[in-house]
Amino acid sequence: MEWLITNAVAAWLLPPGFVVVALFAGWLLMRKRPALARGMVGLALFALYALATPYVAHQFRHRLEAAPSDPAADKTGQAIVVLGAGVQMDAPEYGGADSPSTDALSRLRYGAHLYRALGKPVLVTGGAVLDYRPEAIAMKAVLENEFRVPVRWAERKSRNTLENARLSRELLNAEGIRKIYLVTQAWHMPRARLAFEHAGFEVIPAATGYSRSTKLTILDFIPSADALLTSSRSFHEVIGIGWYHLRFLLGR
Repeated sequence: MEWLITNAVAAWLLPPGFVVVALFAGWLLMRKRPALARGMVGLALFALYALATPYVAHQFRHRLEAAPSDPAADKTGQAIVVLGAGVQMDAPEYGGADSPSTDALSRLRYGAHLYRALGKPVLVTGGAVLDYRPEAIAMKAVLENEFRVPVRWAERKSRNTLENARLSRELLNAEGIRKIYLVTQAWHMPRARLAFEHAGFEVIPAATGYSRSTKLTILDFIPSADALLTSSRSFHEVIGIGWYHLRFLLGR
């Protein structure tokens, strides 16, 4: 229930959720406050257009990403932690087995790359929501069966990044592991690193999926669903970072 409520509230704070709210509020105010209503509708439509353009979406995402670095250059980490990113449930093309999402697969591939470069033990972390199977099970299967990488720990109870960190700590503290290579997307790394450092880990960022600047064309200013999704993810990360700071301040 908590997961449903949190994600439902978040959906209205992200694009296009807050745009819909502004448009609806403008419609309600059209008779009593027509000037204000027109202004709200105009701003909402402009925000929708801007956030749906590849140019604006790239600018938001790029500002979340730190400069690329080679985590394998630091040999002092004790374990590789790969964060989950959702699954396709009961994938028919895999005989009904769960399949990690595209983002999760890119994390698993990079985790396998680091394992071959460093030889450090691997932990995968990702639980279940809405009574589905834990995604760590699917992650472990892909690493071991397809990438031929052994998984020492599979944390199966977490429902979000903060729980990824706290429950991974319970598994790794028992073996004296405090310094980790943290594998996730570059745009997700700031929030993930914040969560894991607050949980007591020393983090070596191991980011994948960096955005790249290209020569501007007219296509960068034409709205697209992909760009709107990128903007929404960026808003989600910024709001999430603020929420984590507030929780930590309140001792939660």
